[in-house]
Amino acid sequence: MQKLTALILTLVLSGCAFPGVYKINVQQGNIVTEEELAKLNEGMPRSQVQALLGSPLMLNPVDPSREYYVYTFQRRGGDIEEQRIIVHYDADRYSHHEAELLEETPAY
Repeated sequence: MQKLTALILTLVLSGCAFPGVYKINVQQGNIVTEEELAKLNEGMPRSQVQALLGSPLMLNPVDPSREYYVYTFQRRGGDIEEQRIIVHYDADRYSHHEAELLEETPAY
């Protein structure tokens, strides 16, 4: 009975987060810099924009005139920092973008 209790207790506690356990940095999405955004010119084809910025993270199935580039970074289980860029197109040609960039890209 004591062995069974010790085994169950060990299994239950193994799922808990103990203090001092190393947590990794987690980054997801597209890293896009101000320099890359500055290279965008009005009238660029969609394929050229994607070659410069990479594949968009999200596509709007209802409105294909927008593409979304999102980047998130979480440092060792802390708060999540997020960067969002929305690229707008007019007839598959770049027209403008909206950007909420991080002050510093933590991945670098």
